[in-house]
Amino acid sequence: MFSLWQSPRDLGKSPPADLQPIVASYLHDRESLAAITCKELKRRLDEGGVIALDVRPEQEYKAGHIAKARSIPVAELKSRLKDLPKGKQIVAYCRGPYCVYADEAVEILRANGRKAVRLESGFPDWKCEGLPVDSLMPRS
Repeated sequence: MFSLWQSPRDLGKSPPADLQPIVASYLHDRESLAAITCKELKRRLDEGGVIALDVRPEQEYKAGHIAKARSIPVAELKSRLKDLPKGKQIVAYCRGPYCVYADEAVEILRANGRKAVRLESGFPDWKCEGLPVDSLMPRS
């Protein structure tokens, strides 16, 4: 089902000329927000070189998240910066390429002295690629 949804979603990567200003205003200046792929994040997590930071609402994190990821919803990030070390790179992720939570998180983190990038996609893409996930919800 996710793959079926992915096809029309990916059309937004190259919007028609008349829609480009709308997309640009929604996603503003993403060029300054470096992004990494799911496979690169997996490699870095395996090496222990990064922190994966889930910035979606807590209920979404509990329902499923990237294995080893920490949860700090973007709305709480400024008040919880002390929970994140300054020396390690942080990779923020959310729902997907058109969710701006990760963009906001990277801006907040960088403004507060943290090294941060965003995941170019999101948790659904990570899961679809068969990469390790975890959940805090009871299994039935």
